[in-house]
Amino acid sequence: MSRRFMNTDCWRPGTVNNVSVATTSTAAASNAFGAQTYAIRVMAPAACFLKIGDPAATPTAATTDAYLAPNWETFILVTPGQKISAFSATVQTVSVVEISQ
Repeated sequence: MSRRFMNTDCWRPGTVNNVSVATTSTAAASNAFGAQTYAIRVMAPAACFLKIGDPAATPTAATTDAYLAPNWETFILVTPGQKISAFSATVQTVSVVEISQ
């Protein structure tokens, strides 16, 4: 897929693949992204750390991974089959939506 994928101003929301962080000491991971998913939209009500991982292994986010500020929306390019992991000091549900053009 072309790198120009995210250079549009419109995306189509797809599968909701939320990550529920149930404890403040353990990371949680999503299901694998769909076969046509090349980007995701991520938003969380509280600060958290994110890690994207390949299909062969489930990623485990930690405080050394990418930081997402509270109530901040971000778009991340991914590869089909990858997963996202979230770690947070707050019990929360991190919104993850697979998007397409």
